[in-house]
Amino acid sequence: MKIERALISVSDKNGLIPFVKRLHKLGVEILSTGGTAKVISEEGIPVIEISDYTGAPEMFDGRLKTIHPKVHGGLLFRRDHPDDPDQAEKHDIPRIDLLIVNLYPFEATIAQEGVTLSEAIEKIDIGGPAMLRAASKNYNAVTVITDSADYDAVAEEMESTGGETSLKTRERLAIKVFLRTGDYDKTIGNYLNQSQETDSGYSVSLPLSSELRYGENPHQEASLYGNFSDYFTRLQGKDLSYTNVLDIASATELISEFLRPTVAILKHTNPCGVGCAEEGEGLREAWEKAFETDKQAPFGGVIVCNRPLTEDVARVIGEIFTDIIIAPDFDADARAILQKKKSLRLIRVADEYFTKGINQPVIRSAPGGLLVMDADPKVLGLDGIEEKVKTTRPPSAEEIDAMKFAWRVCKHVKSNAIVFGSRDRTLGIGAGQMSRVDSCRIAVWKAKEAGLSLQGSSVASDAMFPFADGLISAIDAGATTCIQPGGSIRDEEVIAAANERDVAMVFTGHRHFLH
Repeated sequence: MKIERALISVSDKNGLIPFVKRLHKLGVEILSTGGTAKVISEEGIPVIEISDYTGAPEMFDGRLKTIHPKVHGGLLFRRDHPDDPDQAEKHDIPRIDLLIVNLYPFEATIAQEGVTLSEAIEKIDIGGPAMLRAASKNYNAVTVITDSADYDAVAEEMESTGGETSLKTRERLAIKVFLRTGDYDKTIGNYLNQSQETDSGYSVSLPLSSELRYGENPHQEASLYGNFSDYFTRLQGKDLSYTNVLDIASATELISEFLRPTVAILKHTNPCGVGCAEEGEGLREAWEKAFETDKQAPFGGVIVCNRPLTEDVARVIGEIFTDIIIAPDFDADARAILQKKKSLRLIRVADEYFTKGINQPVIRSAPGGLLVMDADPKVLGLDGIEEKVKTTRPPSAEEIDAMKFAWRVCKHVKSNAIVFGSRDRTLGIGAGQMSRVDSCRIAVWKAKEAGLSLQGSSVASDAMFPFADGLISAIDAGATTCIQPGGSIRDEEVIAAANERDVAMVFTGHRHFLH
């Protein structure tokens, strides 16, 4: 059936006018609402205001404008039903063959800093979802578009058929609508749920991004949902697996903590080494500091940097087996070197990741449901650090820099986490042990294996030292400063142990556990 009449009501008008011009050329009558009608009319395209079409004015500051039998009836009545067309004619309800609606920008509104509840509520679309669902329910006869990315495909199909669309196209678009409106409603529910004293539930609905090579093991299937590909582009190498995605996420979260040219090496989402260059220096200096921390663990690991990867760094990295390299970009010479390794994955991370961040909740499966937690995007406890000294001896400016560096890295190490560092590099890392003392011993051992001295280093602990023994073992290894959250019932005992050994210690007041 040829499309003769279209109803258009959009908040996002990108690409709209070229599409409407093509519809007009095909002889399609255009109905529209408020601002959309004004934009179309200004282009010299004939348009009928929806209030003129229905005979009912817009009311309540635009809250009511499209909920009317002539709108919903025109979308819903079954063209091939024995009674529906007669009823439509009796009540003067012409058919609407094409609906173009995108919803009020609720998601963009609540993402704004300082938005109020009343402002958010005004961006809850009512008529839009109702029309979309009506048209989608009747996709056997009605074409519905809610994504401007579909304009060209629909216009081309109409132009090639004399104004028609196929059932397959209408079905695809209808499915897209139901996924979109479902996601929209879930976002509203989750947002309003935050203001309730009692949690009423949590919903997730995301589009499929890609099928992954496999899960944690080859016998496990896995899929990736959401807009991961908006931030990360695979330039070469094998398809990603489940663990690859986790590694990429951990690596980019870690590297975003640093402003200076920085390189980090990770294995199984844990940092093995992190190095910073001074401004004016290149990534090569940062790489050498990171790699010297642990020259064994990087085999088959992940390398991430916060500057475009250059040829000199690519050449040294190319000498070891690496699974993934992540960077904001790759120089042509660097690409030429690395593309020889066919299985090596090169991942380009979008600038938007660093400039805007991705402050989304952490979601994990739990028996019978989900665990949902606020993200931990910002390192805490470094503001006013000079006022947080708990020992007799205050740290020097250089020691404060070293503590800050170690604390930033420690945030990204699995608990129990111990990190020895200087102001620009890691020296020893201990992760994931049941005892904090054991993590400290591992960090000391790793430093010794790498031939790195811990004399004068700073030690960071992601959570409090429950006893003095962990701190004492770090001091015995050479640490002269310590940064930790504090909060143990034995804090005074730990502080006394630091004072007895002339160690400067800071309590951040915040912990960064990572399970």
